[in-house]
Amino acid sequence: MFKHITLLFAGILLATISFAQQITTPEPTEVWEPVPRVVTPGMNNLPPSDAIVLFDGKNTNEWKHEDGSDIKWKVEDGALTVTPGSGDISTRQTFGDLQLHLEWRTPAAVKGEGQGRGNSGVFLQSRYEVQVLDNYQNKTYPNGQAGSIYKQSIPLVNACRPPGEWQTYDIIYTAPRFNADGVKVASAHVTVIQNGILVQNNTEIKGTSEYIGLPKNIAHGDDSLKLQDHSNPVSYRNIWVRKL
Repeated sequence: MFKHITLLFAGILLATISFAQQITTPEPTEVWEPVPRVVTPGMNNLPPSDAIVLFDGKNTNEWKHEDGSDIKWKVEDGALTVTPGSGDISTRQTFGDLQLHLEWRTPAAVKGEGQGRGNSGVFLQSRYEVQVLDNYQNKTYPNGQAGSIYKQSIPLVNACRPPGEWQTYDIIYTAPRFNADGVKVASAHVTVIQNGILVQNNTEIKGTSEYIGLPKNIAHGDDSLKLQDHSNPVSYRNIWVRKL
């Protein structure tokens, strides 16, 4: 029996070697299908051709408050600025896996310290927060500073520009997966590039972003992007997303 098995493996090995020896030109290893679709890159800070533009400097139709009403945040000079006390805003469209680009700016006039200085946040699927905060020479708990996954993951570096200057987030997000019973079978992961610098590298998101308590993992599907009103007049512009 063992002799037969040995002969079988020897035969497979010889066949594999023989096939490999027959590949004497590059053509057999060229894959021609499928052909990737064409996406035209944006020029001069414009979004790529397949992006969904969520804020172009003027139109706020893609956004709503939690009660469904039109947003009360201020639009001026191409920027969308938190009106403190008006509430968070969410996209009318829902998303799962995505590539997100946005620019944000904390107030030039510095007020407060720690978490009270230029605080806002970008919530993926309305649950998982990438923190927005003025952390230019402003100390706070590291898992709550700009570039963190709030209360979960410290950014690799502090890549903040001074208050009053525009900053960028480029976010690649893979949503969590749940089975038919509502059990999470795969965690969300996120990569965040702040001002061209990697601050989160395919980081696991353990669950919802909670101010008090541990992350939760309740089954859900696609959901809105949310920008936080944390009582600071933080501004946003050039917001676009690509579904992945």
